[in-house]
Amino acid sequence: MALCAAVMFSSKAVLIKLSYQYDIDRLTILTLRLGFAFPIYLLINTFRSKKEDRVAVSAKDWGLIVFLGFIGYYISSYLDFWGLQYISAGLERLILFVYPTITTILAALILKQKITSKQIIAIAIAYLGIFISFQDNTAHNDNIWMGALLIFLSALTYAFYLVGADKLIPKYGAIRFTSYCMIVSCIIVIIHFAVEQPSNLLTLPAEVYGLGFILSIFCTVLPTYMIGEAIKRIGASSTSILSTAGPVSVIFIAYFVLGEPITVAQIAGTIVVIAGIVFLIRK
Repeated sequence: MALCAAVMFSSKAVLIKLSYQYDIDRLTILTLRLGFAFPIYLLINTFRSKKEDRVAVSAKDWGLIVFLGFIGYYISSYLDFWGLQYISAGLERLILFVYPTITTILAALILKQKITSKQIIAIAIAYLGIFISFQDNTAHNDNIWMGALLIFLSALTYAFYLVGADKLIPKYGAIRFTSYCMIVSCIIVIIHFAVEQPSNLLTLPAEVYGLGFILSIFCTVLPTYMIGEAIKRIGASSTSILSTAGPVSVIFIAYFVLGEPITVAQIAGTIVVIAGIVFLIRK
């Protein structure tokens, strides 16, 4: 589930790049993404197993859920969409996936989880593969550092979300926690759009609606629940390390969708990343 979610999340960068070809601003496409997802999250939360409700959510944890919903899929997503206006999808994935390292460190500092030698080796192998894959990246423009900073901040906020999820999912269940956080994120994005109103949602090109719907289902709803279930089974650190497969998947998705070439360095990096993942999950 962690691997599938990584591929789905990574596809988001390519779809966002496609949507920008229609002169759509970042807030509009983010609103379409979470706007389409909002009723689905409400539906899933309404009909999910109520066995998870045996533990009442404390006031402190409600505050944490709202905070995680705010940073996890509102702030983090907004920064990611913003950064993609300046850098390529491949470079975005490279920078964004520093979050496994950040997550592991935060989990050690906040949750007092020990960083094992196996995790350190797996991180090193996976990141070596990512470095090899993108060392020939040729994305150069005047705003590349601005884009890089925005994507790094997106990775940082998402790492905080994963650590918070690791703390609350065992108490309230993966589906319940994910539903609550995503509903919060959807509401915040809709309010932001209503205040700023950068475009008319009723007069957009049909292709933009299609991209927004795909982003909603396959790059938001499905992977968010998969990530929650993966965290419940293997923890936030291992989930985030496995998610390093995401940048590699962008190589092939971008090739088929955007026509970007696949280089020898990218293939070599793919092999190294897979080796790191196998090392992590083998018994």
